[in-house]
Amino acid sequence: MKGFHRKSGRSRYEIDMTEGPLLPKILQFSLPLMLTGVLQLLYNAADVIVVGNFAGHTALAAVSSTGSLINLLVNVFMGLSVGASVVIARHYGAEDIQRMRKAEHTAITLALFMGIGVGIMGFFLARPMLLWMDSPADVIDGASLYVQIYFLGMPANMLYNFGAAVLRAVGDTRRPLYYLTISGLVNIALNLLLVIVFRMAVAGVAIATVASQVVSMVLVMLCLLRSHSTIRLEIRECRLDGPSVKEMVSVGLPAGIQGSLFSISNVLIQSSVNSFGSLVIAGNGVASNIEGFVYTCMNAQHQACMTFASQNLGAGKTDRVRRTLLCCLGIVTAVGLGTGLLVRAFGAPLMGLYNQDPEVIAKGLIRMSIILPTYFLCGLMDVMVGGMRGIGFSVMPMIVSLAGACGLRILWIMTIFAAHPTLEILYISYPISWGVTFAIHMVCYLTAGRKRLARIHAG
Repeated sequence: MKGFHRKSGRSRYEIDMTEGPLLPKILQFSLPLMLTGVLQLLYNAADVIVVGNFAGHTALAAVSSTGSLINLLVNVFMGLSVGASVVIARHYGAEDIQRMRKAEHTAITLALFMGIGVGIMGFFLARPMLLWMDSPADVIDGASLYVQIYFLGMPANMLYNFGAAVLRAVGDTRRPLYYLTISGLVNIALNLLLVIVFRMAVAGVAIATVASQVVSMVLVMLCLLRSHSTIRLEIRECRLDGPSVKEMVSVGLPAGIQGSLFSISNVLIQSSVNSFGSLVIAGNGVASNIEGFVYTCMNAQHQACMTFASQNLGAGKTDRVRRTLLCCLGIVTAVGLGTGLLVRAFGAPLMGLYNQDPEVIAKGLIRMSIILPTYFLCGLMDVMVGGMRGIGFSVMPMIVSLAGACGLRILWIMTIFAAHPTLEILYISYPISWGVTFAIHMVCYLTAGRKRLARIHAG
């Protein structure tokens, strides 16, 4: 249904990214996204803080050691939400409402099917995978229980993430923030109740996390079902549209494979961390959790670059695509350096919020001292990936990221770390892999990316 005009069917929450000054609109889009990411991290932070202070360092290690495994099993499927967002944004920019709505309803249908499938798979693979990761004997029972309960909530998790991807595609990043605020409060309240009052430890924080995910899913689904704009969800229209699935898979599957293979490298690093014992596992987990707040602020620019590039590519405005990339690279450098150095300066007291054990804090500070001052390199790398995906490249950024970051990291573990097995040598693999991968992405954009934009502009 060509001929649809965005302004006639756009709610006050949506952003037209194809007109007007870019920088204010990028900030309008990304600031709520940063806060949303921070709230999502508060889910896990609340888990870790409560269990670390009221259930001991063994339970803390059990919760902290599960992130890499969960990401490994989930990222392939979550990558399709990236594909959904890119496809919907492109059709929105091109003012093709029929294809946009088919893509939206396909995305929600996929989310439900995948949520059920991934939930079953994660539930039954939890313990075997943790054994493969060499989880210590004093940690594995709690970690396995946490992962199994977490995956019971996977349908809600998938539906929320795909629903939020639909909203992001049309520039609405504010309502997901409101919904995460509500569900985050539910998560914290249930953590305190189940762990402190009912002394459920690991099971308590897992149940609280799942319950909060259900709340956020219900809110985002109600938003889409009751919307009066072009993104209104109609249950009777929820089906798999072949062309939409193909478009989403072409963008999202490489993104998901990249995410999961990155998780393999992180699982290998977690396995290496596990070899140092539960104190190091706990310190590493807390430091990683704190660093996540810096990462999510930078990742908002990845999302902004991808979505703005997609809408403007659909509208044929290639100059705005180029300027979007430059704006996002500048913002992510400032955000990464500023927040990274600030968090590092307060590393010890921040670690103390999670656990008072001085040995846990000392081990965590080793990681933070290496990662945080160089974290902006990770942000630069991700913005380049977002820009390339936004203009239609999917396999190229996957290959570059896997070779430059994942492959290099695995090679480092198998060679340099094997010869010098210290935490410092292990952690230095991160900034080296980020810097190398960013440089390769930039070369790819300056060659293949600019050629594609030139062809679109000419044609």
